[in-house]
Amino acid sequence: MGYAHDYAAAIMQRGRVPMPPADFVPDWADGPRKTKFYPGADTTPLPVHTLPPGATVDRGLGPAVEGPERAFDLPALSGMLRDSYGLTGRRLGVQSNTDLDALPFHPLANWSRGTASGGGLYPVSIYWVSGPSGPLPPGVHYYASRHHAVQRLLTGDVSGEVREALGGPVPAVPGEPASAGTGEPVPAVERALVTDQFLVLGVKYWQNAFKYNSFSFHAVTMDVGTVMQTWRTWARAQGLSVEPLMWFDEQRLARLLGIRTEEEGVFAVVPLRWQGAEARTAPPAATAAVRRRDVERSRTVLAFDAVTRMQAATEEHAARRPPAGALAPAVAPVPGPGLPAVPLPAPSKLDTDVRTALRKRRSSFGRFDAGRPFRAEHLASCLAAAAAGASLGGDTGTDATPIAGLYAFVGHTAGVAPGTYAYDAAAHSLRLMKPGPPGSFLQKNYFLANYNLEQTGAVLVPTVRTRAVLDAVGDRGYRVVNAVVGAISQNVYTAASALGVGCGVALGFDNISYIEELGLERTGEAPLLIMMLGNERPAPADFRHEIA
Repeated sequence: MGYAHDYAAAIMQRGRVPMPPADFVPDWADGPRKTKFYPGADTTPLPVHTLPPGATVDRGLGPAVEGPERAFDLPALSGMLRDSYGLTGRRLGVQSNTDLDALPFHPLANWSRGTASGGGLYPVSIYWVSGPSGPLPPGVHYYASRHHAVQRLLTGDVSGEVREALGGPVPAVPGEPASAGTGEPVPAVERALVTDQFLVLGVKYWQNAFKYNSFSFHAVTMDVGTVMQTWRTWARAQGLSVEPLMWFDEQRLARLLGIRTEEEGVFAVVPLRWQGAEARTAPPAATAAVRRRDVERSRTVLAFDAVTRMQAATEEHAARRPPAGALAPAVAPVPGPGLPAVPLPAPSKLDTDVRTALRKRRSSFGRFDAGRPFRAEHLASCLAAAAAGASLGGDTGTDATPIAGLYAFVGHTAGVAPGTYAYDAAAHSLRLMKPGPPGSFLQKNYFLANYNLEQTGAVLVPTVRTRAVLDAVGDRGYRVVNAVVGAISQNVYTAASALGVGCGVALGFDNISYIEELGLERTGEAPLLIMMLGNERPAPADFRHEIA
């Protein structure tokens, strides 16, 4: 067993046994930027993108692209980046989060984005590796989210280097590639081998670790999932496709990007079907590397042993893509076949356009109001969205093997009796595990003061048999586990926004108590976050200033 098993166990126990360093206090005055900073880099503003008619959340959460798949162009890429990670507005409202007193001051303003992030820290770095078919001179670009622009870090066609890292050599004919080390064809890898446009996702650890120390690796791996799922939803709504690849030669890509994996891990590569791209063979460029360096704001940058060890453990054997079906031993258990079934109504239509839903997305932070019961069809919509998010696509193996289970603590939902339930996605029904209001259990086992969980309509809990995943595919599977859970949370946020209901996601709860309450010791499932849903108090005191 690798170190990831130990880390996963420590995460489950942290509500009772603090992870070292237990006495850590963030130095807020010396915190990092919420973005990387490359002074002097040539900057190209990205164009405006117009969303086509019919690009609804329902279509975006569908199982696949309907009809012929469209190709990306620069406006589409711009729109996807803006709606996912770009700054779209400033928010300031009377709510229950602990940072409320700081938000009126401009340097500490809360800038909203379409994608959720643990602690609102947004540590994911987005790089665009563009080959000759792109609209700009070939090279490596960094997405500067504050300016909604790309900064050129390297000039020259290095797309062949990315393809080699993904498991080349590149075939001359589409449809003939084999995934690295297995001989099994993987459609998402096929796409990578015949395009010269790639998005690469890194995580600069200090952007999160300055606040969450050893816990940060757990949080940032979910952040990667939220970004990828936002892209998948956004793209599907418009007939585009985004399929993430998480198995590749990480050191090779880090060398190309000019980063050290101890400081910034490389987590995913997303090949883009690009308008006008040809199946050309570009030679690898092993000597090419970004020489510009990110300038850190913090005077003191700390490293945490658990984060360093998890990066090393999940980076080892990263290019050994598991064969199809490798996750089968980690499949989520069938939810309580002997338990009473409670049918759910059909999900409400999510006919809000995907851009509007993402830009309205926010955390409820204590605004829930049990006096206005949650609607059962809204609960059904959010459960269905969560189940859809569990299939992350690409080479993750999660489309063929569903590894995530889902439980619901229902408190104030019209038409559904209070109780604890397992969600049966295949039957779209709940299975009653324990009758009675769950509010006292939920609030007792929540660490923070920014939510009153008793006031929620329902609290959803995704689970994964993390140890089984690690046994099946190795320590890198930890990244897949948390990316799936992050994707689930992003889908629930997006669905709630489309429905106009409140949503909040949190990791600050006693995992062991949830294992005991749900009886998960037998199945080995790990509850990894909680997703709170319900109606909010009317007429909130909010200031909003839209900038996009």
